[in-house]
Amino acid sequence: MAWILLIIAGLTEIVWAIGLKEAHGFTELVPSIVTIIFLIVSFFLFAKAMKTIPIGTAYAIFTGIGAAGTAIVGIIWFGEEVSAGKLLFLFVLLFGIIGLKLVDDEDEEEAI
Repeated sequence: MAWILLIIAGLTEIVWAIGLKEAHGFTELVPSIVTIIFLIVSFFLFAKAMKTIPIGTAYAIFTGIGAAGTAIVGIIWFGEEVSAGKLLFLFVLLFGIIGLKLVDDEDEEEAI
């Protein structure tokens, strides 16, 4: 369950990161409210997940999902530049996130 909460927390981080852009320095009311709500939800879920997932793994995955997801949304939604290098490092980031999850699962199995 903690892993599901962590993934949802990372996905909600994408929403509030985009909300920051759309809020234009918190001068736009609706995007500002959405941003604040998703910030609270994101950190609440992140904190819940850290009850059982090691902090280093949880934080890396949380920020990794947010960073990669926000970059992908920036490319798709905001028409940000796409380059081979950007795509390569997004894949490296995503593989790192998956790797952390797999290594953490191995550590849990060894502890049993």
